[in-house]
Amino acid sequence: MKNNYSISNDSLKFLKKYLNGSSPTGNENEGQKIWIDYINPYVEKIQTDLYGTAVGIINPSSPYKLVIEAHVDEISWYVNYITDDGIIYVSRNGGADHQIAPSKKVLIHTQKGFVNGIFGWPAIHTRRSSDEKSPNMDNIFVDIGVSSKAEAINLGVHVGCIITYPDDFFIMNNNYFVARALDNKIGGFIIAEIAKLIMNNNLHFKFGLYIVNSVQEEVGLRGAKMISQTIRPNIAIVTDVTHDTSSPMIDKKIQGDIKCGLGPVVGYAPSIKENIRNLIINTSERNKIPFQRLVSSRYTGTDTDAFAYSNKGVSSALISVPLRYMHTTVEMVHRKDVENTISLIFFSLKEINNHYKKLFIN
Repeated sequence: MKNNYSISNDSLKFLKKYLNGSSPTGNENEGQKIWIDYINPYVEKIQTDLYGTAVGIINPSSPYKLVIEAHVDEISWYVNYITDDGIIYVSRNGGADHQIAPSKKVLIHTQKGFVNGIFGWPAIHTRRSSDEKSPNMDNIFVDIGVSSKAEAINLGVHVGCIITYPDDFFIMNNNYFVARALDNKIGGFIIAEIAKLIMNNNLHFKFGLYIVNSVQEEVGLRGAKMISQTIRPNIAIVTDVTHDTSSPMIDKKIQGDIKCGLGPVVGYAPSIKENIRNLIINTSERNKIPFQRLVSSRYTGTDTDAFAYSNKGVSSALISVPLRYMHTTVEMVHRKDVENTISLIFFSLKEINNHYKKLFIN
């Protein structure tokens, strides 16, 4: 593959389908099925675990194991309480942002199918400026157009039902992919494309490559913790998203200086192994792939931490895609950052293959 990888129309169709499908934390089945169907022709073996983490494996017989990983789960809500009037109050499933909720459409997942609803909010005319309230977890609510709790229950709605947003993927100004759940389905897209590139370029690795789409990252890296014990890898390269700090109201002195369009972000943190990170940086420079750097003081907050501290230690690295407006329904990533992240991981795998004795055996 030349350094100028670009996303094909077929790949874009997969990305759209994958992003538009739902995969709320704890119920990721729909998203995983879309991902597995796409990756299946490019791997030798697919396995899943009890909670739904999916793994595509290339060269499964090798005793040396390298993971490239993303997570499939998206933030959502739970039905937490239904009033006598049929109004629904919610609790979080992951880090859902209460401030963006009012006026959003929602889908409530029930055994009878989807129930449409909205996050309601009092009209501006009825609110007093002296007593203005901001959206918070105590006052946001879902209206499903019923007049009683019994009516809501009859539709299949009950405490514990998952609530997601229906917002769909679109491309803005030819450069930006916009969707809910780019955190971190864009990572799932990236690792699937790498599997495709490996097959199309007829590459043969001396190590086993485990392409992992984990579940339940948004509630504590749970899927990665489980699958790391199953695979017991030697090396893990995790891809996730990180904050574009060039948009308004973000302090770069605290959050770092990261901007969409300037390349993937190479992480620095205690859980990140220096030799793997240096290999990735050297690969980037050798192949003229732009990259940015970001420090995470104590932990990355990503599945990198789960892999790094498992099984007596796993050499781990983190490559992130800059993203605007995380945990909203209009998350944004730049097309070139996605393409360059795919290129960087692909070429890093080739470089690891060239030095596998040093990295896996010594």
